Amino acid sequence: MNIDPVKEKKDILNKYRALLRKARPFITKEDVKKIREAFNFSLDAHKDMRRKSGEPYIYHPIEVARIVVEEIGLGATSIISALLHDVVEDTEYEVSDIKRRFGQKVANIVDGLTKISANSSKSSSNQAENFRKMLLTISKDIRVVLIKIADRLHNMRTLKSMPKDKQLKIKSETEYVYAPLAHRLGLYNIKSELEDLSLKYSDSEMYSFITKKLQLSESARKLFTKSFIKPIDSSLKSLSLDFNIKARTKSIKSIYNKMKKQKIPFEEIYDLFAIRIIFDSPKEEEKANCWKIYSIVTDFYTPNVNRLRDWVSVPKSNGYESLHTTVMGPKGKWVEVQIRSKRMDEVAEKGYAAHWMYKENKSVKKEKGVDVWLTQVRELLENNDVNAIDFIDDFRSNFFDEEVFIFTPKGDLKRYARGATVLDFAFDIHTEVGVACLGAKINGKLVPLNYELQSGDQVEILTSNKPKANDGWLKFVATSKAKSKIRDYLKEDKKKIAALGKEILQRKLKQIKVPLDDITSRKLVQYFNLSSETELYYNIGSEMIPHNEIKKFTEAALAENKEPKSTKEGKETPSAGRTHIKSIKKGENELIIGDKISNVDYSIASCCSPVPGDDIFGFITINSGIKIHRTSCPNAVALMASFGYRIIRARWAHQKDKEYEVSLSIEGTDRVGLVNDITKVISNQLQVNIKSISINANNSIFHGEISLIVKDRDEIKNLIDNLNSIDGILKITRKEKLISENNNFEELT
Repeated sequence: MNIDPVKEKKDILNKYRALLRKARPFITKEDVKKIREAFNFSLDAHKDMRRKSGEPYIYHPIEVARIVVEEIGLGATSIISALLHDVVEDTEYEVSDIKRRFGQKVANIVDGLTKISANSSKSSSNQAENFRKMLLTISKDIRVVLIKIADRLHNMRTLKSMPKDKQLKIKSETEYVYAPLAHRLGLYNIKSELEDLSLKYSDSEMYSFITKKLQLSESARKLFTKSFIKPIDSSLKSLSLDFNIKARTKSIKSIYNKMKKQKIPFEEIYDLFAIRIIFDSPKEEEKANCWKIYSIVTDFYTPNVNRLRDWVSVPKSNGYESLHTTVMGPKGKWVEVQIRSKRMDEVAEKGYAAHWMYKENKSVKKEKGVDVWLTQVRELLENNDVNAIDFIDDFRSNFFDEEVFIFTPKGDLKRYARGATVLDFAFDIHTEVGVACLGAKINGKLVPLNYELQSGDQVEILTSNKPKANDGWLKFVATSKAKSKIRDYLKEDKKKIAALGKEILQRKLKQIKVPLDDITSRKLVQYFNLSSETELYYNIGSEMIPHNEIKKFTEAALAENKEPKSTKEGKETPSAGRTHIKSIKKGENELIIGDKISNVDYSIASCCSPVPGDDIFGFITINSGIKIHRTSCPNAVALMASFGYRIIRARWAHQKDKEYEVSLSIEGTDRVGLVNDITKVISNQLQVNIKSISINANNSIFHGEISLIVKDRDEIKNLIDNLNSIDGILKITRKEKLISENNNFEELT
């Protein structure tokens, strides 16, 4: 690689000057001096460093600072912190050096952005611990999270230069944590770009396909938009408002999700874009003007009453305000219309942070919606007993933007994420109300604990005199607050039962004059194949271990004075599992599937059933060796985001002598002889082996599942193309299974 130092120096200065131009509206002359000092400090600290692409490392902090000011709207302190954000992590400088040169505020932010070193963390997932550490700074300074999102955005924009396995790990973390976090903070543009870029690296073919389709249909969309807004434009001028009408195309990931969820081709997605009407008016007149504009739109186009979304009267918890309606436009096409003021649009485009985040030398009042959310985050962070991976799962449960609004018996309004249940509401009131909850009355009607709250419900909790909480309740709650309180209660309850179990065991052993010492405890734990003494005492106290089993142990094991064997065959101890992982980790850097490899235990994951030709990765499980998944597997994102350190690169060998099972889902219109035609194409025409076939018909519509034995992805594609040519078949999809939604995620790991 040829390096031109003169050209590089010029490029660095040009990037720095471009940053200052973007920052001018937000900073003072004194700020410029501090920013220049931070730039020079970072430039010197990273002078010998280069990115994977070969570019000088300083490009990265400059670009992060530019995103911070241009796309999020933060000020001088954030720009300085962004320029310095990797100095402590990647160089010999320490936080104390940053504090001495740039002050306590900047030092705190940089510290929050500095990752935990692999050596200092005892966690099974450094990724999760890093994320948790970053969020711990929320109570001090929200700018840490905002700068981290900017950092992740630039990393995603330059991900092409990274190795494939790193690409998958980083894109999965992004999709699993950072995109939802950006959404929750109102950074919609950044959220959409993060999701689109994640798709680019998980399913590059589909990403390219949708991108090309959007490019080809762009001129047609422009003509349709022009026709749609023409009558509205004329009438809006009568309101004497300063307004602008524009069209915004749906994100690539949103289109992909719709195609996948509804199992429809690109051509059948009719809401590829939305019309946005943005007006300028005093804040006190915004709501009235939104409804005036709505009235004008519906004078020309018939609205779908089920698709009206009023986030002007009741804004979303991240501050998003807008009035959405879907109307029947020209040529019989549904069109979404979004009506909002300039202020509302600024919040929607740049995030709520643009208004309430800290600004130098100004006192900015924080808005209530985000304050409530941040309070919930702090409550979750205060629970130090939750491990990092559970913490991320709990935290994600608060990300999703869809909300329901319910009323208390006194008429107070409360909001929850969609999917929240009666139990979530009960624990939100008080822990004692939650653990004793029997059910609830919704609008006067009795409902069970797992009833999902709907907007407009008035909820009254019913309780018993005794606590009823149990492990099963964790499946019935959606909010991190409820999960945290249930876990806390169960831990305390488990301690009490374990104490009782220990007393029972001591009495039983005392009867035969055997002391309950470390040796006896260890033998009992091993005999019952448990993981700890606490688990042993709990199982005895809860009578999961019958008391007569303790007697059998004393007779068979202690009386003979030898190590007892496990009563449960085939179950590995935790230590055995860890050794198994370490031995695999020391193996090849890349797993070649199809080669004759010795001493490497791998198998095909049943949730996505990859075949040769599919993009794949290996995942090291505790007890089942390496599982091979498709990169587009519905479980891949969660696995990579939570256990990225257990991901290994994998690819197919050029062999086709092995066979793989794949399942197809088929839908269409029923007719006589259809099944015969399907089996003829599969067995006779293509010589593919059918393992099983099941077809059910109802009201002339059939749904079928076919399990086949194939050699590679090309054979599947050829098979699907041929089946699609059969008269009556409408849709064919390759089946996948999302494990985590079935509360059985452990079987993957």
